[in-house]
Amino acid sequence: MTPLESRTLILAADTSGKNGSIALAECSQENCKIIEVVPLAGGTFSAQLVPQIASLLAKHGHTKANIGAFAVASGPGSFTGMRVGLAAIKALAEVLQEPIATVSLLEVLACSANVQGRLLAALDAGRNEVYVGEFDVQHSVIRSQGERLISREECLQSGSDRTLITPDAALAQKARALGLRVEEVQTPRSDRIAQIGWRKIQVGETVSPEELDANYIRRSDAEIFAKK
Repeated sequence: MTPLESRTLILAADTSGKNGSIALAECSQENCKIIEVVPLAGGTFSAQLVPQIASLLAKHGHTKANIGAFAVASGPGSFTGMRVGLAAIKALAEVLQEPIATVSLLEVLACSANVQGRLLAALDAGRNEVYVGEFDVQHSVIRSQGERLISREECLQSGSDRTLITPDAALAQKARALGLRVEEVQTPRSDRIAQIGWRKIQVGETVSPEELDANYIRRSDAEIFAKK
């Protein structure tokens, strides 16, 4: 994509969790209009993703050649799921020579809450653990202060001086019982990936297909057992 055209077609994908989605959006310098979001059932991303992308484009009168940029969830989440999504976006971007914006799901949570100041975004990671990201939000400017994997108890302790942003109802309930500030939001989807990705694309915050990689945060079971 050379100088940004008046309208740019964005393809966004999220295959980081048990369920995922793809989204098609038409974006300009002023806004990013979501055309459609298509859900993807977990466990079959590898079989669904490419056919669903082709079907979504055809439904709205487009081909892959019309795509002007990509946005993709880079994690944290499922090792297998993210590999499928990133591989598909990598292949398309490489063929089309169009930019890719990577978006953290924790960043999506921070952007989903209309809250200023210091935030702690949290996603369930299983095994009594959560992925957390610390952010500082001032006048719509979001600065990341790091992401990590911690226990649910540590998360509640860490949230004492921050507003906790999470789609995890059980975690939100415990946080409220402790008197913490909580904003319960929806689980991130690919439409928000597209909108945040477009902001990054506009300022040149993109990666090449060769640079595209996941941010797993947690090591794989294979790595853990190999170390043991």
